[in-house]
Amino acid sequence: MTVPAPHADELARIPVRENTVQVLGSATRYWEYGPADARDTIVICHGYRGDHHGLEPVIALLPEVRVIGPDLPGFGASTPMTERPHDIAGYGDWYAGFLDALELRGRAIVLGHSFGSMVTSHAVAAGLDTPALILVNPISSDPLTGAGAGITRLTKFYYDVARRLPDRLGRALLGSWLIVQFMSMSLVTTPDRRLRRWIHEEHHRYFSGFSDPATVAEAFDASLSTQVGLAAPRVAVPTLMIAGGVDRITPVEGQRETVQKFPDARLIVFPEVGHLIHYEARQEAAAAIREFLAEQHDRA
Repeated sequence: MTVPAPHADELARIPVRENTVQVLGSATRYWEYGPADARDTIVICHGYRGDHHGLEPVIALLPEVRVIGPDLPGFGASTPMTERPHDIAGYGDWYAGFLDALELRGRAIVLGHSFGSMVTSHAVAAGLDTPALILVNPISSDPLTGAGAGITRLTKFYYDVARRLPDRLGRALLGSWLIVQFMSMSLVTTPDRRLRRWIHEEHHRYFSGFSDPATVAEAFDASLSTQVGLAAPRVAVPTLMIAGGVDRITPVEGQRETVQKFPDARLIVFPEVGHLIHYEARQEAAAAIREFLAEQHDRA
């Protein structure tokens, strides 16, 4: 039996509008939550192999905020880019173009989760105008070094194989129930059995929503190419980092080193949470975001 989404009732009370915009050859599908005339607008950038659904548990707790959630090119309901490669710079150009298409450059607060933290931080460092930056589970360590280097290289081999296979076989490999379940189990940290089950179901629902194996593999290469800390010194806007104390993808030590590289940033760490803050500590994340938004208005 499917576990009901823990945020379903809250989300049902928020108006949601869907639309599509063309950006760099991608038919980018996006969802707009909350009041159109809200004081604050946040544009999210989701994690690798996810889509806009991933941050809905947090969005549901911010009914007063206008949140716009596009599916990244090649993931969810958005088609791949045809005018840029699917690397960090390409996704950054797409993100900036998306804000331009909605006339939100310089007005919307930027929020990136995981892979999206690399896209957004580098885009802001490259000159994307925004009032502030929020990074949830930011990628603040080199994935090719440290304790996780071995599994990272094995995963890269997996994606390299998938992109070389015929499309049908590549999709079957990438969407394997066992592999998705293993990935999900490696990320979950909550002891709540019902929540764990829902998270696994969520990953099985959305982790395989991609356009084609080649784009997925290209984006995985992008995920290994950089980290937030390399962009941080050139990010000149107030920045909030929200990290998990037991994040296996980016250890908290890397987060503490990275926050020092930003000209104006602070770090919040949830000690018992890993890389799924948006699922396992959504109330705390929403409260931190709301407080940060209030601080920006106090500064103005």
